[in-house]
Amino acid sequence: MSVERIPMSKEGYERKKAELDQMVQEDMPRIAEQIAQARGFGDLSENAEYDAAREAQGMLQARINDLQDHLARAIIVDRSNMPTDRVVFGTKVKVFDLEFEEEEVFTLVGLGDEDYDQNKILLTSPIGQGLLGKKVGEVAEIAVPRGMLRLRIVEIGFDD
Repeated sequence: MSVERIPMSKEGYERKKAELDQMVQEDMPRIAEQIAQARGFGDLSENAEYDAAREAQGMLQARINDLQDHLARAIIVDRSNMPTDRVVFGTKVKVFDLEFEEEEVFTLVGLGDEDYDQNKILLTSPIGQGLLGKKVGEVAEIAVPRGMLRLRIVEIGFDD
């Protein structure tokens, strides 16, 4: 079974690692303390504080497991040796939507760098995957829930 690698920038990896460290070193001990305090309130079968703390602990552990998995599968991408004539990881790509006749700019990023308000979309998203490998002038046809996006590549560059 092959493990799907997750492309990340060094900065995105460090952000996710710091988030994981905070969860493990600060959040989990705080919740453990809440559980210990709630146990002191008596009968656990009718103890809402205990139930809430246990639920929070379970949700936090699931998030920790998810982050650990992502970090374990991460591959740090060095943009310095990436091609500049086609859409790749880290590319800032200007596209023209053929249906709505509008231009839009996306930056394809890895986990930890996504910011949808700034159009920094995951390389692994449907739009990211549809644009990947395309050159200026080519049209990407991307299946989305509302139908088919048809985006013509207008410009390719990098944020530096």
